[in-house]
Amino acid sequence: MSFLVAGKSFHDDKFGSFYFVTPSVASPASDALSARLDRGSRQTAVCTRTETQTHAERPSPSSPSPSPVRSAGDHLHPQDLQLSMALCGGCRFLVLALRSMHVWARSAPALAQPVRVFSSSSRVCSLDSFSSGHRRVRAAGVKAERTCPSAGGAQRNLSAVALSLQGQRRPLCRYDLLDLGEVEENTRKALACKHLRRFIIDPSLAKLVAEHLSQDIEDGKAVIFECNPGPGVLTRTLLNCGAQRVVALESDKAFLPDLQALENDLEGQLEVVHCDFFKLDPIGHGSMKPPAMYSEKLFTDLGISEVPWTADVPVKVVGIFSQRNERNMLWKLVYALFERLSIFRYGRVELIMFISEKNYSNLVAQPGNNKSYQAVSALFQMSCNIELLHQEPWSSFVTTSRHGGLNIPKSKVVPNDHLCLVRITPRVDLFTPTLTPFNSSTLVVMVKQCLAKRRGKLIEKLNSWSPGIGQDLLGQIGLSEDVLTGQVYPDQYKHLFELMEKSEQFTQSWLYSEVLENTKNTGCGS
Repeated sequence: MSFLVAGKSFHDDKFGSFYFVTPSVASPASDALSARLDRGSRQTAVCTRTETQTHAERPSPSSPSPSPVRSAGDHLHPQDLQLSMALCGGCRFLVLALRSMHVWARSAPALAQPVRVFSSSSRVCSLDSFSSGHRRVRAAGVKAERTCPSAGGAQRNLSAVALSLQGQRRPLCRYDLLDLGEVEENTRKALACKHLRRFIIDPSLAKLVAEHLSQDIEDGKAVIFECNPGPGVLTRTLLNCGAQRVVALESDKAFLPDLQALENDLEGQLEVVHCDFFKLDPIGHGSMKPPAMYSEKLFTDLGISEVPWTADVPVKVVGIFSQRNERNMLWKLVYALFERLSIFRYGRVELIMFISEKNYSNLVAQPGNNKSYQAVSALFQMSCNIELLHQEPWSSFVTTSRHGGLNIPKSKVVPNDHLCLVRITPRVDLFTPTLTPFNSSTLVVMVKQCLAKRRGKLIEKLNSWSPGIGQDLLGQIGLSEDVLTGQVYPDQYKHLFELMEKSEQFTQSWLYSEVLENTKNTGCGS
C-alpha cells in the first residue's frame, strides 16, 4: 500500500488498498472541509482507533492523551496539511487523511493513530477490516455494517491498485458493482432469440430474485446454477450481491460471447457453459453435442463431487422453467430425485425456479381436490419441501414467441395470471431403511396407478395387486376401507409402500414386474 505524507511516499502491504493513516488533528479549515463533506454525502464522519494498538502503546492515565478530534481552537499550518483521496475499485469509498507535523505525532506509530473515514454510500467501513468477512460493531449508537468480504487473496478485495492494471482481470466486491446494462439494449438482445423463452430484464425483478438468495449467498456453501441467463441481468445482480460462484448454463449460442467476456473480466466467480439444463441426461447413449449434455460431464468439468444425501445442499438451480415442456420436466425431476440419478446423484440439489401458476397449484394441491391433486402432487410433497417465494405477473418478463404477445398457457382450474417463484428442497429424511433409491421407482409407479382414478377406492387397487391384503394394510395405517385414492396424503402413500415392501405377499405382485418398463420413459406423467 502506498501513500503520501508531507510529500513523502510510504508503502505497506497489510491492506489490499490505498489509504492514509495520520493523527486526526482538526483545525478551522479542516472542520469546515469535514462539514462540507458531511452535508454532501449525508454521512457522519466516524473516528476510530485501529485495533492494532497495544496496551503498551496506549498513553498512561497519568499523562495527557491527545484527543482523536481536537477542538476548533487548535491551529494547523496549511503546509502541514496533506489531503488525499483514494477511490477503491468502483465503491466510491473516500478516505480523508489529515497529516500534521505536530511533535506528539512522531512519538506514536502511524498505525496506532486514529483514522477518519468519510463515505459517500450508506456503508462506512474501517480500513483495518477490509480483509475480514465477519461483522464488526462500531461505536455505541452507530448501526453495525458488514465489512467488505474477502475470499482469499485476489478473489474479492478492495484493492485500488487493480485500477491501474489495465487489461487485467479485476476483482469484484459489493462496492465494485457490475453494470447491468440498459433495459432497452437488453430487451433488444432478448427479443432476438428465435425460441420460445422468457427473460428477466427488469433490474428490480432481478434484485428481488437475488434477495431470496441472500442467505444462500452469505453462506457461500452452494454453487449457483443459472438456467438460460440470456443477456445476464440476473447473473450480474447475483455477482453484485456477493455470489462467490455462479455457473451460467446458456443454451443459445447468441448469448455466449457477452457472458464469456464477463467471465474473463472476473476472477473465477462466473463460469459459462454452453448447456441446456432442461436437456440434461436425455434418454439414449452415445456422443452428444451441446447444448444437450450428461450431468456427469457437467459436474466433473466443474469439479463438483458427490456428497451424502444428508449433507448440505451442494447446488442451487435458479431460472425459469421452460414453458414448452414444463410438466414433462417436473416428471423427469421426480424420477431422478427418487432414484438419485442425474443432478440428484450429487446430493440434495435445490431448485429456485419460476413456474406457471397452474403447475404450482398442482404441486401443492391437497387430497380431496380431484382436479389438481395428482400423482406429481403427492410425489413432490412426499420428497420435497415446497415454498412459494413470490408471484410475478407474466408481463414483467420479456417473452419471445413466433406470434408475439405474452403467450400465457390457458388454464380452467386457476387464473394463471402469474409466474410463481418457488423453492423446492429435497427432504433429508426422504430415504429410509425400507425406501431406498433402488426400490423407489416402484413407489413412483404405485402412486401413479393409484391416483390415475382419484375417485376409486384404494382397497380395490390394493386387492388387485395382491388379493385379500387391502383390508390389513389399510388397518395398519389407520385408513377406512371406503377411503378413495384421491383422499390419501403423500406420507400415507409412503407408509403404505413401506408396509408392502415388508410384506411377503407382494414380492410376486405384477406391480413389480412392470416397474422397469414404466420408468424407461421419464417424461411420462398422469
